[in-house]
Amino acid sequence: MKHKSVLLYESVEGLNIKKDGIYVDATLGFGGHSLEILKRIDKGFLYAFDQDSEAIMYSKERLATFNNFKIIKSNFANMKECLLKEGINKVDGILFDIGVSSMQLDEDYRGFSYHNDARLDMRMDIDSDFSAYELVNNYSYQDLVRILREYGEEKYASSIAKNIVKARENKNIETTSELVEIIKRSMPMKELRNGHPARKSFQAIRIEVNHELEVLENGLEQAIDLLNVGGRLCIITFHSLEDRIAKNIFRKYGEVDSKFKKLPYIPEEYMPKIKIISKGIVPSEEELDNNNRARSARLRIIEKIKD
Repeated sequence: MKHKSVLLYESVEGLNIKKDGIYVDATLGFGGHSLEILKRIDKGFLYAFDQDSEAIMYSKERLATFNNFKIIKSNFANMKECLLKEGINKVDGILFDIGVSSMQLDEDYRGFSYHNDARLDMRMDIDSDFSAYELVNNYSYQDLVRILREYGEEKYASSIAKNIVKARENKNIETTSELVEIIKRSMPMKELRNGHPARKSFQAIRIEVNHELEVLENGLEQAIDLLNVGGRLCIITFHSLEDRIAKNIFRKYGEVDSKFKKLPYIPEEYMPKIKIISKGIVPSEEELDNNNRARSARLRIIEKIKD
């Protein structure tokens, strides 16, 4: 399997790893980041989370030479609960690599890609009973418009939603290719020349199917709480909606509330919990040349400074 972890060394370096530390890879995927972390923690331990059974199976083999890790099949929204079951209530570093992996995009039958014909799916957890098929065929016109606008920032949302509703009156929309054709018919010809016309709609549907934004906000809140003082959190995002969530949460915990800023003395409980180490590292030209999917990636790094 061919998969390139984006901003691999920058993110692992950003964790400022201690050899005996406890670390979390919140998004195991195909194990690239976990592998680099394990190389650096010979006396420590790694907990890795993923909800994709195929990714877990592959990563178990890839990491088989190490014995100081555990893979937990769960969404990172359950991180705190799952770690408590392992007797862990604090960790030294957490890494998030948000978005769809190359493997999920490349496996036609997963239905993530608008380039390949497949049954509409887009589930990151293949055991889930809600997929893009149910969404496209059951959501109301109003809900389709809402998710296309909010999660895809699609300016032709109303036209696309109207044509989806119209098409499914005759028969259910079964495949990615059928949906792509509906999207194309919903746009003026000039728009078909500006990148793939289905990109924003597919992003929106995928985010809704997997509840990605709510899960991310929940996961980051838990992660900040789980960090030891001096521990670090690294997050790689791939579009503005994810990055905005990370930025807002880091601002919430990293700045003094405006109503206290002008006071001569700020009570300890209102002081920042974190400090920003980096606001946005982007891939090098060399990485972009070797991995086109890295083009929209951004890495943010924070450090816990008080509980």
